[in-house]
Amino acid sequence: MTGAATGRGRIDKRRAILDAAFTVFARRGYAQACVQDIADQAGVAKPTVYNHLTDKETLLREAVAAVADVISAECLDAVGRISEHGPNPEAALRDSAHRMLRICNSERARSLRALTYAQLATFPDLADTVQDRTSRRIAEALADRFARLVVAGRLRACDPVLAAEQFLALLTGPLEARSRLGTRKVPVTELKTIADAAADTFLSAYAAR
Repeated sequence: MTGAATGRGRIDKRRAILDAAFTVFARRGYAQACVQDIADQAGVAKPTVYNHLTDKETLLREAVAAVADVISAECLDAVGRISEHGPNPEAALRDSAHRMLRICNSERARSLRALTYAQLATFPDLADTVQDRTSRRIAEALADRFARLVVAGRLRACDPVLAAEQFLALLTGPLEARSRLGTRKVPVTELKTIADAAADTFLSAYAAR
């Protein structure tokens, strides 16, 4: 086996362990979960888990960060659909908003929120980790897109960072309320309603006249 193949196998095994850890932590909670549960879920021996990740706390932190990165990447892809070059930036904004809501309404995203909330007392910095890797990255990407739309004359002159913050608030506020803080999966029709309302409100304030 080549070094590259060995390295790839190690990366894949680590990813499988982290996926298993997140599944177990989300299902049982941090206190009730044990490393043997995670090993069984991943289909590896318990020592293999320790070889890749040193202890239970590290498993939690790395698993949460990995899931946050996946959700962030999916949302960034949705934000990337907003372009100053498209013939209809309003439609792109609505599409992007709807896609982001569907991602944030997924079982994985709801499990991430629930797990993070549940561990606030024990690991309060986990919330910062999740925010840094999700909402802050997404807000930065949105601000970049809005700045481009301002330059292209599609949006009025504004602070793109503030505009991005407000647009995300228009999406996440109603989603949190309708999902009962992530405990209820919101139907797709409701997600579209939220996305369209957010786009309407945003464009009424920021669209170029």
